[in-house]
Parts: sequence; C-alpha cells; structure tokens
Amino acid sequence: MDDTAKYLIHAAITADGVVERSDVVGAIFGQTEGLLGDDLDLRDLQQSSKVGRIDVQIKSRNGQSAGEVTIASSLDKVETSILAASLETITRVGPCRSTVEVTNIEDVRAAKRREVVERAKELLTESFDDSVMTSREILDEVREAVRVEDITDYGGYPAGPHVETSDAIIVVEGRADVLTLLRYGIKNAVAVEGTNVPEAVAKLTQDRTVTAFLDGDRGGELILRELAQVGAVDHVAFAPAGRSVEDLARREVVSALRNKVPYETLVGESDIQQAVAATDGSSRPAPEGTADPRTESPGTTDSPSAPTPATETNDESSEADDRDDATESSEDAGSEIDSADARANAAGTAAAGEAGADTAASDADEAAVQSDVAAETEASPPTLRGHLREVIEAETGTARLLDDEFEALSEVEAADAFDAIADAEPVPYAVILDGELTQRVLDVAAQRGVELAVARSEGEYVKKPVSVRALTADRLTGAPGDAG
Repeated sequence: MDDTAKYLIHAAITADGVVERSDVVGAIFGQTEGLLGDDLDLRDLQQSSKVGRIDVQIKSRNGQSAGEVTIASSLDKVETSILAASLETITRVGPCRSTVEVTNIEDVRAAKRREVVERAKELLTESFDDSVMTSREILDEVREAVRVEDITDYGGYPAGPHVETSDAIIVVEGRADVLTLLRYGIKNAVAVEGTNVPEAVAKLTQDRTVTAFLDGDRGGELILRELAQVGAVDHVAFAPAGRSVEDLARREVVSALRNKVPYETLVGESDIQQAVAATDGSSRPAPEGTADPRTESPGTTDSPSAPTPATETNDESSEADDRDDATESSEDAGSEIDSADARANAAGTAAAGEAGADTAASDADEAAVQSDVAAETEASPPTLRGHLREVIEAETGTARLLDDEFEALSEVEAADAFDAIADAEPVPYAVILDGELTQRVLDVAAQRGVELAVARSEGEYVKKPVSVRALTADRLTGAPGDAG
C-alpha cells in the first residue's frame, strides 16, 4: 500500500488517561463505523487496499497519553479529506476522554516530485557540464589531435614531420616542447631529451640552419654549451627566465623565435644570460659593464638585417585553409607573425632601453601589456592606450571588446559586459571596462579564453583565474615607460 499511496493523513491524539496503541486503533474503527456510509467505511477501504494500515505512535506520562496517528490513502483529494475529518469525531479511547486533531494531509507525490527535481539538478550538473563543448573547443581539439599524430622520430628522438626535409631546424629539450611547437604550426623541431645531445641530432645540425630554442633555466644553458661542442648552432632563443618552452603561449613562442640571436655573439656566461633576457620578450636591461659591441646584437635581432632561418610557423586563423605540408618546409618564421605580436615585440625592445632601474616594477605579463600601451604614435593602428582613453578616461560607462589587433569588436553598457563576453563571436582578446571588474565577469572571461581585462577598478575575488591578466587602468597609465 505504501508504494501506491497518494496522501498521508497526520493526526494528533491526546487522552486523559493511560491508553495503548490497540486502544487507539479500536477507537478509530469503532467510532467511524457507519459514519460515512458503505463507500467510505474504513474496514472496507482497508480490505480493498484503498487505505493503508493505521500507524499509531503514543506515549503516556503523568497519567496523560499523547501521540500521532498516520494513515496512508490512495483515495482522491475529496474522499481523503472526508476520511480525515471523520477522525476528529472520536471523543473516547477506551475508558478515557480524548481528542483527535488532523494536523496535515501530505501529498506523497509532491514530496517525490521534489526529490526528482533535486536529483535532476544533480544529474544536470554532474553529467553535462564537462561534455558540452563550444565550436572553438571542438576545432581546437581536432586540430591538436591531427598535430599530435604528426609527431615522428628522428634517430629515435621526438621530432616534427619536416625535420628530415627542412633546410632549417629547431632544437628543443624534450618531447613536450616538440608537441607545443606542433600545436602552433611549427613542424621542424627535434628534441635532444636531456643534456646529453645524441649523435643523430649532432650530425643533423652540421648541414642545416640550426636554432636552439631552450628553457630559460640552467639546464637550457648546459644543453646549449654541449650542442655547440658536438654540433653546430646558428641562432639561439630562450623561453622566459624560469619557464619552459612547453608552457609558452603562441605569442610568446613566436616572439622568442623572432628575437633569436646569432650564437657567435655569445662568448661567455654573461652573454648567455643576456640572450635569455633579450629573447624572452621581458624587456630587461643589459647587465652593467658589458662593453663588448657584440652583446648589442640581442637588442637588435628583430631588425630586417638580422638573419632569420625558417621556423615554419603557421597563422592559426588560416591554418584550416593551408594544409599543404610541402609548402611549409622552408617558410620564414618572421613572415608568419601577426601584427599584434609584432607590436608587442617592438614595444618590448624599446622599453628595454628605457626601463633602466625599474626592472622589478612588474612581472613579464604586465610588462607586455604596458609595452602595448607605450607603442602609440600618430601613424600607428589602434592601441590599448587609445581604447583606455576612449572608454575609461572618458567615463563612458561602457565595456569594449577587442581582438588581438586591438580593433573594436563591439561595445555595450558596462552592466551588460558579462552577456557580451559570453555571447561574443569571435572570442575577444581583450576587454576594456569602465567600471568594476567583478568575479563573475572575470570567470566568464576565463571560460571564453579572453587573455586581458582592464577595468577602472577591481572587486573582491574569491578565486582569480590565472589565464586572464586582470589589471586596472591606473596601473597601466602610471607604469614606468608609459608613452603618455
């Protein structure tokens, strides 16, 4: 009966004396018999399973008894209400005077519906959040799978598919570095898998244009020294100090390769340290006391006269249309760099000469943003500083979405920034907000892949995403090296 019950009748009972459960059940059957006619007789309803067993919980104390009566019913609402009301006609239980009051008629199906809704919420949260993918995520996953399948080996060591045929190769430290470069379209990298440079890679470097692209740590320096002893190195590029090639974003990889320096200019450990500072894009000044003119090369390697071997970088935006691998074997790395990367790199080189004693003012990420702000000239394309003036300094109360060329994608009211970022196509590179940067806006920016958020002020963050650089306008406009 409990499985088919639709309603539960709850009634409170009191008696002026000591009574037991059997006394209460007998009083219910005896005093309601014939009261409601044959169709609603309690005994007949129980025999036909339309009413369940009568559950009585009663206790006695100080000569008084009190408890609760519960009856399950599969009748409709009207019949159940009449049956419940009939219980209140009971005036005696055994020899004792008593009163019965119906406290509640519970809809069992409503309770089940609540359980269904709560469980459905749990299932919706647990089962579907991780499986829903945006179009961008689908494209990225398929592209990455194709690139990972392209990884080959050369002499038993991880390599890109074009190492054997390309006139220029990039020597990196490990398999993860090769995969990272493949993800960004660079297919002519080969790994040495540690500080012991294999003979196969050493021989390969003898007749190729070689760029050593190494981690910004002591291990990278050791690999460079051994590679120079057993093979040939033409150019050197380093990841930012303390970081690995596998951890770099596409812009950082392209910037480091563009800023590579000729190996012959590096004659000592101080020169190698300077090469790390020059190629990682961090705009750090040269060490004091460096008078050798050859050490000036790192600061000028991005000029048109500097030699630039092929690194076969492919622009992400045109990658789906240019799948002909044969044409990528001798492409120049500089020809594939987008204009946003070029502006960030050029401004970083200029700031390296002006920053002086302010090298500790910010970390590498904030320095890259500040260099974009400082790059504004009368003939330059749209800049971050220009957008800061138009949106925040002008107190427009709006939010502007920018692409990686700093072109405006859209502009909405500041209060609508969350929806604008969530629905933006394509995904913006930066958001300029004349208002407070809240946790909610920061979270949706991280989910969509926005890299930079600049606001008038910052709110209280419970957890700050590491993938978004969140800054305030006064930190940029007041930073050293600002162009004004």
